[in-house]
Amino acid sequence: MDMVVGRFAPSPSGRMHLGNVWSALLAWLSVRSQNGEMVLRLEDLDPDRCRPAYCDQLKDDLQWLGLDWDREQTRQSQRTDAYAASFSKLESMGLVYPCYCSRADLHAANAPHASDGRLLYAGTCRHLTEQQRREKTKAPAWRLMVPDETITFTDGLQGTISENLAADCGDFIIRRADGVYAYQLAVVVDDLEGGITEVVRGRDLLDSTPRQRYLYRLLEGTPPATYHVPLLLAADGRRLSKRERDLDLGILRQTMTAEALLGRLASLAGLLDRPEPVSAGELVRYFHWNRVPSRDIFVDFGDFC
Repeated sequence: MDMVVGRFAPSPSGRMHLGNVWSALLAWLSVRSQNGEMVLRLEDLDPDRCRPAYCDQLKDDLQWLGLDWDREQTRQSQRTDAYAASFSKLESMGLVYPCYCSRADLHAANAPHASDGRLLYAGTCRHLTEQQRREKTKAPAWRLMVPDETITFTDGLQGTISENLAADCGDFIIRRADGVYAYQLAVVVDDLEGGITEVVRGRDLLDSTPRQRYLYRLLEGTPPATYHVPLLLAADGRRLSKRERDLDLGILRQTMTAEALLGRLASLAGLLDRPEPVSAGELVRYFHWNRVPSRDIFVDFGDFC
């Protein structure tokens, strides 16, 4: 049996909050419980949000938590050539086209929506002629055409998922108008080149998986196993946010030890009957995916302060 290769791929756009730690812990425990290899990748594609100082802080926070890694993958900001090569391959297949739509166009009242309310691209620019494209004055984003095809896969926590690419996803951006390659393309290229076989991440990214599996097929790669973990929600039901500094590690490291923090998260994950201080290494023997809940979890901030 091949070695499991997992990864933690945070964005250095701020201090990690409780939800980031939750995902990192479960990803790390899954890999270590299978004697696998853990990869750290800094997803710093967006120059407007990511800061070099956050990279060092992020590593320091992971070390404080006891979540080590076996190798570090090259940062996304240094991998433009790899993304460009994959973009060119997709372009040569006739599947990429320029999109000149503004944000207002995309949010127009008559814009199509998926069954869950997500905004879908209407395909406005898909069939523009060369003459029409030459008449445009703004720099375009670039979209990948999707077929009318249903992608079905089994997630380790969320079960069987089926989405029709055309009806539920729509043609999606793989390179922004400013030249930055989009998350969907970059993450697939990185996981392929990094030999990643297992992806553990938040349930909010579940709807990205059909698009990414489509990209894996086009780029002739094998998609990894996925485990989309429940989100930790504030008492009012909102998701935790770096912008709001919701229980970020700048606060948590002042109020509790790493062992106390991990013990509380392990209790939420069903690995411990009650919260008690424990190291990451000690949790490995308790870990199994059948203990981890699949539904989102409401968190009392007072338990972590």
